Amino acid sequence: MTAPAVSISEQDADALGGDDSILMRQRRDHARLDAMMNRCLSEDLPPGELDALWLDIVQLVFSHAFAEETVLWPLLRRVSPDGEELTRQVEAEHQAVNDLVARIERSPDDPRRAEWIRQAFALVRQDIRDEEDELLPRLRTAFDDRKLRRIGAAWEAVRATAPTRPHPGVPRRPPGNALRGVPLSAFDRLRDLAPGSGPAARRASLAAAGVAAGGAVVLAVRSARRHG
Repeated sequence: MTAPAVSISEQDADALGGDDSILMRQRRDHARLDAMMNRCLSEDLPPGELDALWLDIVQLVFSHAFAEETVLWPLLRRVSPDGEELTRQVEAEHQAVNDLVARIERSPDDPRRAEWIRQAFALVRQDIRDEEDELLPRLRTAFDDRKLRRIGAAWEAVRATAPTRPHPGVPRRPPGNALRGVPLSAFDRLRDLAPGSGPAARRASLAAAGVAAGGAVVLAVRSARRHG
C-alpha cells in the first residue's frame, strides 16, 4: 500500500479536525491500546491484575474494530478509489486477531498462551500502523473538519454498544456484522459486568444492552451514510 498523505500519527489535533474528530478519537484509542499492551508484556503483574488488564484490552480491541467496520470502512470504500483493497486487508487483520484471541480465551491453561498473546499484540500493532499510515489519511483528504467530527460521533456511538469479545463467525461488513454482532453485544456486556450482579440486574442489563446496541448501530450507520 502507498500512503496518500502524512500519517495521522504525525499530525496535531488542529490538522486532524479537532479533538472530537474521528481521526483524533482513533488515535487516542490506539495510544491507549499501545500503553496497555506494553504494560501487559513488560510488568510482573499479579494474576488478578493481569487478567483484568487482558480483559480491558480485549474489550477495547473488539468494540473499536466493530465500529470501524460498521462506520468507517464503508465510507472509505465510497470515497477512495483503492478503498476496497485497503479495507479488505485491514478486515483480514481484524479476522486474524479475532481468531487468535478466541483461541486464547478457549485455552486459559495452554502453555502457548503467552506466545499467542504476543502474536495477537503484534497483529494489533500492525493493524494500527496500517490504519494510521494508510487508511485514515484518506478520510482526512475526503472530509472537512465538521464532517470528521460527525463521523467521530457516529463511530463513538457504535463503539459504546459494540461486541466486546471475539466472535470469529460474525461477518466483517454491514449489514451482516450488525445483524449478527448486535445481539452478541448484549451477552458480551453481561459477561463484562462485575461478579455479584443478581439475576434481576442481569436480565435488566441484557434488555437495555440489546435495545441500546441496536438503536445506536442503526442511527450511526444512517448518520455516516449521510456524511459520505
